Formats: sequence, structure tokens, C-alpha cells
Amino acid sequence: MSETNDLHQSEARDIADVAAVEVITTAAVHLMSAAAVKCGLAEDSDAAGHLDLDEARKLITALAALVTASAPDIGNQHARSLRDGLRSLQLAFREASVVPDALGEGPGEKYTGAVS
Repeated sequence: MSETNDLHQSEARDIADVAAVEVITTAAVHLMSAAAVKCGLAEDSDAAGHLDLDEARKLITALAALVTASAPDIGNQHARSLRDGLRSLQLAFREASVVPDALGEGPGEKYTGAVS
């Protein structure tokens, strides 16, 4: 039991040393990567086999909320890169969709505004 407590305390100390900007950008990159795979943008030969637009929509919307909410706190340099990645995913989603959403109704657009 003591070993488990030591491990949790060690993990807490480790995360305490990480800046909020790094935690936020790391979470955003994970969301971006997962959304890209679900949009069929994986680099493997079975990219189309990973296509799942329902899942992609959820991931892109979560990413949009995170980027929009955190942008004032993480600084323009970080926010710009995240916004660019988000916009690229929103456009990829629109392209992959057989029946495109109306402008302003796509994933995350309630946070970012219409993307075209």
C-alpha cells in the first residue's frame, strides 16, 4: 500500500512541475491527433478504415471548446497554432462528410464561428 501512495505522490509532484500552457497544449494535440485519425487522415494504408465522423465531431468540438476557452491565457503564439490545427480539422471533416453541415453547424463551430 505504501508503494502505491509513493507512486501517486511522485506523479503529483511531477505534474506540479508542468506549466499550465504545456498541459493545455498537450491535451489539444491529443484531441487533434485523435480527430485527424477519425477524419480518415491517418498515415497508414487503412486510413479510410479509421473514418468515424461521429467520433471526429465530438473530438473537434471538445478541441474547439478548449482552444477558445484557453486562448486568452496561453498566449497568441500557442493559440494561433492550435486555431490553425483546429481549422484544418474542421475543413477536413467538412470534406469527408457526405452530407455537409450547414455553415456554422459543423463540429466546434458554435465556439469558433463558421468555417469555410
